[in-house]
Amino acid sequence: MAEVKIRQESCKSCEYCVRFCNKDVLAIGSEVNAKGYPYVVVKNPENCIGCALCAQMCPDAAIEVYK
Repeated sequence: MAEVKIRQESCKSCEYCVRFCNKDVLAIGSEVNAKGYPYVVVKNPENCIGCALCAQMCPDAAIEVYK
């Protein structure tokens, strides 16, 4: 099973990762980081297939996927 790690302080809530994930793994959370942005959280980790498309789409390199 793959594991998605989010660097919360790097996330600017652009939602690219959420939109490009076909497996509904990620969502925008309700808490905000130090910059005032609500950051992405792993909503359904069991759905992740490890494709790493979320990490590739992130303009801020805030996501890493481990297989």
